Amino acid sequence: MRLLSEQRYPTVRELFSSARTLVTDRPGLCVLRQVGVSRGGRPLHLLSVGGAARAVLVVAGAHANEPVGGSTLLSLARRVAEEPGLRADTSWHFLLCADPDGAGLYAAPAPRTLLDYHLGFFRPAGPEQPEWAPSVLPPDRLPPETRALLRVIDEVRPYLQVTLHGTDLGGSWVQLTKDVPGLAEPFAKSAAELHIPVETGASDAAGWPASGPGVHVMPAPGLDTAFPSMPDDARHSTWYHAHRYGGLTAVVEVPMWASDLVDDPAPHPSPAAAMRRLARRLLSDAREVESVLAEALPRLPAPEGPLLRAARWALELVPGLAGDWVQGPPADPSMAYVGSVDAFGRRLPLRAAAMLLRVLREADDRAAPRLERLVTDWSEAFAERFRARWVPLEHQVEHQSRTVLAAARHAREQAV
Repeated sequence: MRLLSEQRYPTVRELFSSARTLVTDRPGLCVLRQVGVSRGGRPLHLLSVGGAARAVLVVAGAHANEPVGGSTLLSLARRVAEEPGLRADTSWHFLLCADPDGAGLYAAPAPRTLLDYHLGFFRPAGPEQPEWAPSVLPPDRLPPETRALLRVIDEVRPYLQVTLHGTDLGGSWVQLTKDVPGLAEPFAKSAAELHIPVETGASDAAGWPASGPGVHVMPAPGLDTAFPSMPDDARHSTWYHAHRYGGLTAVVEVPMWASDLVDDPAPHPSPAAAMRRLARRLLSDAREVESVLAEALPRLPAPEGPLLRAARWALELVPGLAGDWVQGPPADPSMAYVGSVDAFGRRLPLRAAAMLLRVLREADDRAAPRLERLVTDWSEAFAERFRARWVPLEHQVEHQSRTVLAAARHAREQAV
């Protein structure tokens, strides 16, 4: 498939077709099998390359709105199949898509602008996200996608699990459940060569120790987090399941659009005042979306679908998050961190508005034009504020692939 030249992210069907072709071309070396079924009845497939006991597990598609992982997974699988050195003492296992139901609802495979991206946006509510579900649900209520992923981890016992994530606008960063000494240098070198900024103050990793610019190590379970109101604590996610077998997880984030404003380590001149201002804007933007929802809700057909559940869930996070931002000094007083929080504060109500807009359009509701104006204005303001520039898809894939291979190499050296 010529996905890179088309600047288009692959569908789940295309991922499966490419994996099946690889198995046909490399019989005996590559194996493709079904390892579960989604809530919607879609199959979950695992592609395995090589037969060594020591294993790396690569997971794509954990978040429907972060589609780069599928392209990266295919690139990595082909490379591992073609280069014997990469599988000399390591077997590689690729979960093609952790959330095929979510991927089926994401409707922006070839976005040209942030507005395109948001008009097709979908990201499930937290309890419906395969990796996050264990942090917000009891074990007996986990969705089948989560249970399938946990079974795969139990089976292959990876010394390294890599989950391929992405961000709409910003920079690249890595989150680690344990430190991987030596990873920061090749990560930074790759980002520089491909003109991708390193997000040094990522709000997703607020208050975490860093082993290098953009490489963050998660605090141990039980320690306080920077945003205590957020229900989905990463330390209770599937990322930690590999620890049962002495392994670790690396989360590799790469942007669709880059912003050179997210890698400025200089101190912000008034970070506390900026955080208060961002909290006020977050609450104000969320209220605009909530007013549209309140007006249109009585007219919407029941039952409530995944888009509306996700929009509601995003809006419910806002009051607590805004409160977190104004409690005490910022976790990081840098320009980069305040910029990352600024982006986060724009994303949450914009995503809720975008998903609600899809619901209203489907229902041909009269409130849709009002919401369409908000989504358009906020998308354009987001891009303008952060001077968004598209990162070529081949650069997104190459940087993510390089980081995965570097993490595998350095984590293996650490495990010896």
